[in-house]
Parts: sequence; C-alpha cells; structure tokens
Amino acid sequence: MTVTTFSELDLDERLIDALRDKGYERPTAIQAAAIPPAMDGRDVLGSAPTGTGKTAAFLLPALQHLLDFPRKKSGPPRILILTPTRELAMQVADQARELAKHTQLDIATITGGVAYMNHAEVFSENQDIVVATTGRLLQYIKEENFDCRAVETLILDEADRMLDMGFAQDIETISAETRWRKQTLLFSATLEGEAIREFAERILTEPVELEADPSRRERKKIQQWYYRADDIEHKTALLVHLLKQPEVQKSIIFVRTREKVHQLVSWLREAGINAWFLEGEMVQAKRTEAVIRLSDGRVNVLVATDIASRGLDIDDISHVFNFDLPLTADVYLHRIGRTGRAGRKGVAISLVEAHDHLLLGRIGRYLKEPLKPRVIDELRPTSKAPSEKSTGKPSKKVLAKRKELKEAGKEKAKVKVRHRDAKNVGKRRKPKDKPETKSAS
Repeated sequence: MTVTTFSELDLDERLIDALRDKGYERPTAIQAAAIPPAMDGRDVLGSAPTGTGKTAAFLLPALQHLLDFPRKKSGPPRILILTPTRELAMQVADQARELAKHTQLDIATITGGVAYMNHAEVFSENQDIVVATTGRLLQYIKEENFDCRAVETLILDEADRMLDMGFAQDIETISAETRWRKQTLLFSATLEGEAIREFAERILTEPVELEADPSRRERKKIQQWYYRADDIEHKTALLVHLLKQPEVQKSIIFVRTREKVHQLVSWLREAGINAWFLEGEMVQAKRTEAVIRLSDGRVNVLVATDIASRGLDIDDISHVFNFDLPLTADVYLHRIGRTGRAGRKGVAISLVEAHDHLLLGRIGRYLKEPLKPRVIDELRPTSKAPSEKSTGKPSKKVLAKRKELKEAGKEKAKVKVRHRDAKNVGKRRKPKDKPETKSAS
C-alpha cells in the first residue's frame, strides 16, 4: 500500500499535530518507506539524498516508540542518536524538539566544543533522547558519566560521513556499550561502496534495506537547468552574472576540490560578491562560523566541497550552483537537495563545459528527464555545443580506423625493432686476415 498522508502511518496525534504545525501533511519517499518497518521494531539500513526528510524518517518512529511505551520513572536516555558533527547534532535535536513539542519528552545534546558543566544536566536529569557526537560521548562513557544500559534504540545519522571521518572504531565501541538495545537504525546519504555495507553488517541485525530517491513531486519543487561555458573564465563570468540577480537570495556553490574553493571565493570577492567558504579541513569552530554567517545573512554565498557540506541544514537556500558538475548522479541529487526545503521552492543551476557533456547526460538519465539549457544573451558561448547524440563512445568508423592503425603499427614496430637491434650491434668489423701457418717440414 502506498502511504500518502502521515495519518496513515499510525502516528500519535500529538506527533501529527506537530507535523501540521510545520505544514507537513504528506510523507516524503524515505519517510513513507522507513517509518513502518522502524515502528515495527526492525533494524533499518536507509539511504536518501539530503533534503528528502531523512531526519524525520528516524525521529518519528523513535518518538512514537517512547509514547507507546512510556516508562514509569525517570532514568537515563532510551534513544541515542549519533551524528558526525556538532552542528548536525544541534539541528537533529532542534527538529526532535519541534516534533515532540506536544509531548513531555526531553531531548538533550552531547557534543564537543561545550564545557563539561553544560552537560551535567544530561547526567543528572531525566532525558529520553540524547543526540551526540562520538568523541565527546565516548569520553563520558569511559569516565562512567553516561549510562548506556537503558538505550533501546541506537540511530546513526550520516553514517557514511562518520566513516569518512575515521569514526568507525568509536561507533563500534559505542555499539558494544549499548549491546542491550532492541533496535538500530543506520541512515546514510549513499550506500555505495563496500565500506558502508561491511560496517552495516557488523552493526545491524537482518535490516530492512531502503534506497529512496526523491519522488517526482519532491523534485518539482526544484527548478533545474544549465548554461554552457566555453572555459573557466566564461564559466566564472556566468556565475557572477547569475549571483547578482535579485532573485538569488542565498546560495551554495559546489566545486570538487579544496583548492578550487579558495580560488573561486577570491574571484567572487574581486567581483563584489559577498562570499564565504566551507571545506573539509576546517576546524569545528570555523565550520560553525561559516554556517552562522550564511544563516544570519552576513554572507549570501557559500562555496563548498561535497564532503564539507555534509550535514549542512539551512532551510532558506534559494539557489544551488554546480560550478563543477559532480562525477555521479546521486551526488548531484544530494547537492540540489540543499534548496527547495521546508515547503519552499528552489533553483539548481549547473555550469557546463564541453568536457562535462557526458556527466550531464548521465544526470539526465538518472533523473529520467534531461536538464534544459538556457542562454544569457550577453554571455553566449562561442564554441559549438556537443551533439546530443554523442555518447562518448567511438563510432564504428572510428573503431575500424583504430584497428587498421593498430595493425599497421604492429608491422612497423617489427621493422623498427630489427633496425634498432642492428644499430645497437654497431657496424660489423671486417675480420682480420689470419696469419698463414707454416706446415712442419
């Protein structure tokens, strides 16, 4: 049965009321797929791009469990949620509080960058849900300040990023400390690669595996098109022109490398664009500063890499720009999921050079609809657009020519080897005349 409304998911009315307060009536694809098995107590291995409601997909069944089985007296946390970064932990906790606002459930956070005294209430008072980063939580577990024995559900958010950041061992240690739990939910932006699957096998027990792409309805909230560029200078000029349009209120620009992040920020600032940066090697305080600058409007452009932007949760991003196209279509979906959130509409614009043509086609096939091209009159490309029929594979004529040249090359190589061998030997010397030997008389 296809779930079309939250009411069909057997959620508590208090949770339904909180969803209505936020303007949500219908679940997203990942919510409709993940909530029923999670509410049945199954382990879940879930994947969905950013901006598709992944957080609510694990918060709603967790909250429902606490409401279905209320405890008689206060005690340590029953739900433990692990996140890779402090800002993501704060965002998850804020969303949990919004969903639980008509209940008496308590939510707390344990993260780095906060003094021990600020976490004292987590240890001394009743908490139903704790959202934590692994490093600080593990410290408190080792100091016996955090009791894991009451944890009934362990939830891992952005698990693939936690693995990328080297937290696998920490998570497995925490998993062992919460071994009395009844359920584990693991959510990731992608399930590609052996690392995440091997890790899931060690943590989960017979999980329901879900890979939910955004529905057509969800994708329609985001308008998508592209502009062709002759070269990087032309691409930068297009970007500057677009950023100066009045409808571009707050935007994220994606590039592939850290070096390009700083290079592009410099170019944009020279053009009068108020830009900031977010890259993978930044310390937590600098990451937080970059997010706050964009959130409070001190800057309206953030240039970022894919890894650095993971866990970024800002609802009012009006535009996403792909200055560099991603190498895979699923990463494209993660990127554009930064806009069109919280019921808003968004725009995703890609800047495409000739060598990006195949990537563009791959994205179109993945979305099951090609991206539409647009042109800015004063910045029209001068180069010819690649043929739409081009697949990147050589034609039969080209293959036949290559075969012919290869065979000719083999024959030529044989002659060349013989010539070189003769040359290496050098000019053969004329043998000396042997002296005549006199016969014995």
